[in-house]
Amino acid sequence: MSLTRWFGLLALLLVACATARAEVGDRVSWGDVRLHDGRAIKAEDLKGRTVVVEYWATWCPFCMKQNPHVQRLHEQHGGKDLVVLTISIDKTAEAVTDYQKKKGYTFPTVLENGQTRAWFPKRKGLPVVYVVDPAGRIVFHEAGEMFEEDILGLVRYAKK
Repeated sequence: MSLTRWFGLLALLLVACATARAEVGDRVSWGDVRLHDGRAIKAEDLKGRTVVVEYWATWCPFCMKQNPHVQRLHEQHGGKDLVVLTISIDKTAEAVTDYQKKKGYTFPTVLENGQTRAWFPKRKGLPVVYVVDPAGRIVFHEAGEMFEEDILGLVRYAKK
């Protein structure tokens, strides 16, 4: 293969990868989710509800500042019409368990895996927040730390 052809294929691959991100308007087909602590959330518990999804990591300083707001959203508004589901990119469930226990966080967390990457491919940075409406459509996407009023304001996407 010629060098020119090889670079052309590489450029095409990079463009394809760069565009393979979850964006507003994309659809999410929920499946059963195995949480880091062994519990499970059934797909039926996510379908037909607004789901706030946060990508985060225990070592991310911006996530550390945002997670208290995510916990508050989970405590104050998580329930019948709104679900908070977080996805950690940490390598081990123990790291997530220790962090959440130390901080008193109870929001459900799944370790990033093939299933979560299928739902939300190619995120950029941390933290990243998505809101998926009851029809399974992404209606909000924000990369980077959000303030308390912005996180709590996500309840506006829940059914009334």
